[in-house]
Amino acid sequence: MEGVVKKDMWGYEVNTSSDACISAINSYYLQVLSYGRERSVILEAPAHDPNCVLGNILAAHFLCNSDPSLAPPHLHAAKTRLQQATRYEKAVFDANNYLISKDRDDDVAIELFSKLLKDFPRDLASLKRAQVLCFYMARPDLSLELVQQVLPQNTEENYIYGMLAFALLEVGHMEDAEKAAKKGFQINKEDSWVHHDLCHVLQYECRFKEAVEFMENCSSSWDSLSSFMCTHNWWHVALCYLEGNSPIRKVLEVYDHCIWKELERSDAMAAEVYLNAVGLLLRVYVRGELDIFGDRLKILAGCLTDQAFWYLEWHLDVLILWALASTGAFDKGEDLLKGLKYRISRMSKKKQQRLQRGMLLAEALYEYGKGNYKVALDLLGPDFDANYCKIIGASDEQLDIFNEVWYVMLLNTGQAKKAIEVIEMRIKKREGVPFLWRLLERGYSMLGRPEATTVGEKAKHLETAYFT
Repeated sequence: MEGVVKKDMWGYEVNTSSDACISAINSYYLQVLSYGRERSVILEAPAHDPNCVLGNILAAHFLCNSDPSLAPPHLHAAKTRLQQATRYEKAVFDANNYLISKDRDDDVAIELFSKLLKDFPRDLASLKRAQVLCFYMARPDLSLELVQQVLPQNTEENYIYGMLAFALLEVGHMEDAEKAAKKGFQINKEDSWVHHDLCHVLQYECRFKEAVEFMENCSSSWDSLSSFMCTHNWWHVALCYLEGNSPIRKVLEVYDHCIWKELERSDAMAAEVYLNAVGLLLRVYVRGELDIFGDRLKILAGCLTDQAFWYLEWHLDVLILWALASTGAFDKGEDLLKGLKYRISRMSKKKQQRLQRGMLLAEALYEYGKGNYKVALDLLGPDFDANYCKIIGASDEQLDIFNEVWYVMLLNTGQAKKAIEVIEMRIKKREGVPFLWRLLERGYSMLGRPEATTVGEKAKHLETAYFT
C-alpha cells in the first residue's frame, strides 16, 4: 500500500495508507487549536503508520515540549522517509524540524512558517504554532501579518478569528479585536481562545462586570482545556474582580476553586497552573490584600523551590524570583538568578540583546520581593515601561503588573512627582481602574497637593461602580 495518498482536514495530501493515522493527525490539529488537554493523541499517528512523515514530525514536535528524550526516534523516522513525503508534508517538516533544532534563529523559523502558510494557507494548526513563536519573539506585528495572510482562504473557518483577535489586541487595535472575537464566538461558542480574547478587550476597557459575566457563562466548556488555558481564563476572571474592586474573597474563591484546584487532576501540568497562580498573588500583594490569602503564597513558593519548574518560561522565572524573595527563600532565589545569567551567557549575541530587559526585570522583581526598592528601581531605570519586556513571553495584560510594581516602588521611595507623572499617563488609557486612582491620591497626598481629595472621591466612586 506504499504511496497511497490521503487528505487531512485541511484538504492537503499526506502519504499514508492508514485512515487511523489521518484521524489522529486531525484530532491533534483540533486539540492544538482548542487548547485541549489531549494533544498526546498525535502519538497515535506514527503508531498506526510508522512511515508517515507528517505524523512523525508532529509527534516529534509534541514530545520536544513534553518529553524530549522520546522525540529523536520520530524525528529520525520522518527524515528517513522524506523522499516519499508529499509537498505539504515536506513544508511542515521543514518548518517544524527547524523550530525544534537546538540553535534555531527565530527569524528564520518565522520565514519558514510564512512560506508554509503562503503555499498551504488552510493549515491553521501551523498558523497557531507560528503565532506562538511570534508571541515569544515579542512580535505581535508579525503575528497579525501571518493571520491576515491566510484570512482570505479561511473567512468562515473555526478558530481563525480567535487568532486574529489576539493579534489585534496585542497591537492595540481593541475595537477591531472585539469585532473579530465576536465573529469567532458566532462560529464556535466554545472557543476558549475567543473567550480569552474578548475578556482581554473588556478588561482593558474596564468593563469588568461584563467581562466576568461573559466568562462565567462560558466556563462550563473549560473542563477539557489544558491546565494553562483553563487556569488562565480563570486568572482573567480573578483580575476583573480585583481591578473592579470586588470583595477580595471573590478573588480568593477563584484562586482556590478554579486555579489551585486544577492541581488535583491526575493529568494537570503543574507549571502551567503555577504561572497563573503566582501571577495572581503578585497582583493581590501589590494591592495590599494578601492577608486574606493566609499562607497560600508560602505554600506556592515552597512548590516553586523545585528546580523542575525553573527555566521553562522566562515569565514564570521572573514571577518565581519574586515569590522566593518575598517568602525569604534567598538561597534558592540566588540559584535561579545565577542559572538565568548563565543561560543568557550561552546564547547568541542576538538573543542576549533581546533578553537584556527581561534579565533586568528578573533581577528587579527579586529585589522588590526582598524589599530593596531603591535597588530594584535602579535596575528598571527612570523610563521603565513593562511593554518593552514582552520578550519574556507575556501579554500586555500579564505585563501590566510590572508597571504597577514600578509605580508602588516610586511612591515607597518618595518619588511622588515621578509616580504622579506616570500614573496619570496610565489613567488616560485605563481611567476605570480604582487602584490607579488610589495610587495617584497617595502621590498627591505625599506632596500636600489639594487634588488628592478630588482624586480620592473619584477612586471611591469607581470602587462602588462595578460589583455592588
